[in-house]
Amino acid sequence: VQLQASGGGLVQPGGSLRLSCLVSNFALDYYAIGWFRQAPGKEREGVACISSSGPFYADAVKGRFTISRYKRSNTVYLQMNSLKPEDTAVYYCATCGYGEKVYNTGYWGRGTQVTVSS
Repeated sequence: VQLQASGGGLVQPGGSLRLSCLVSNFALDYYAIGWFRQAPGKEREGVACISSSGPFYADAVKGRFTISRYKRSNTVYLQMNSLKPEDTAVYYCATCGYGEKVYNTGYWGRGTQVTVSS
């Protein structure tokens, strides 16, 4: 599975940003795809994951972030609203699963930097 993330950048607190993850053809038929992030000095954490059963969000982003997927374009989006400085991190798209939290299931894409700062 190939995954390619894009859409990061610099945004002010309270602003919005949309990340895109382009995945291999037919990958969305077989894999849940999600977003993870890693801030400097911190462990990588799962943010959101979406499968045919629907989305799952980490508590830290619930109500602010929305994950969606479009099979026709092989793309998964992460719409991020009401951004906070603590959302600053490198964001990765990856294959995922979820239970109490989002976890990786083997495939990673390259990251895209998101910086929330005034």
